[in-house]
Amino acid sequence: MNRADLHTHTTASDGVHRPADNVKMAKEAGLAAIAITDHDTVAGIAEAKEAGRRCGVEVVPGVEISTSYEGTEIHVLGYYIDVEDPTLLRRLVSQRNVRDARNEGIVARLNELGIPLTMAEVAEAAGREPGMDETIGRPHIAEALVRRGVVATTQEAFDRYLAKGKPGYVDPPPRISPLEAFGWIREAGGTAIVAHPGLYRNDALAEKFLLDGADGLEAYHSDHGPEAERYFRELAEKHGKLATGGSDFHGARKGKIYHGAIGNRTVDVSVLAELRRRSARG
Repeated sequence: MNRADLHTHTTASDGVHRPADNVKMAKEAGLAAIAITDHDTVAGIAEAKEAGRRCGVEVVPGVEISTSYEGTEIHVLGYYIDVEDPTLLRRLVSQRNVRDARNEGIVARLNELGIPLTMAEVAEAAGREPGMDETIGRPHIAEALVRRGVVATTQEAFDRYLAKGKPGYVDPPPRISPLEAFGWIREAGGTAIVAHPGLYRNDALAEKFLLDGADGLEAYHSDHGPEAERYFRELAEKHGKLATGGSDFHGARKGKIYHGAIGNRTVDVSVLAELRRRSARG
């Protein structure tokens, strides 16, 4: 297959599997390439690239940056970034600090609800301490709630406590704007794509971000239906931009795969050449 899955997560952020495992699964799925796009970190890319060299799968260096626009959390994918760029690395540290502050707020809110969860338990569930190169997020808090016996599954943790509008939810502290993320990615030699635009429930935002400088839209995503995929592909093409796609694979918890399995959504590998061409180094 000359196909590529351009959106996967690993243990470097909130995925279940190590970077090398993602690459192995891509090989087993018959893919030619896979992108590692962890949240606000590039810590998993070196391991993935080494695995890719061993098994003949191209690994696209990527990142998924969390941003905010008028109260809506918007995720921006960056491809073919320089993962050793010191400015980018410093900026990603600032992003992780924001995430850590939110985690502390969520734990405090859960304590107020009578759930004596601690950040130490969250760190244990994540397998790392806050402040490291890898990120800790709400899925790790959900796992800590499962381990404590408060809920039976991580999905129940979100449904009862952690999803927006639920009693344990805390709005993230102010984040950078999508436009700033586009700039960060370009300055690191990459190409900026708006992730899963259909999840924001405001299709006008997708066109706005294209007009404001995004290089394309993630049209193909595990949570997009055929109509949404067609709409975002045609919108990207209308503006002369790219339509990318990926599974948004995080792995399985309690037998349930979050978003979709590796290879669930793919694009032709010819998209990779266009991503490289549009990058600042291309």
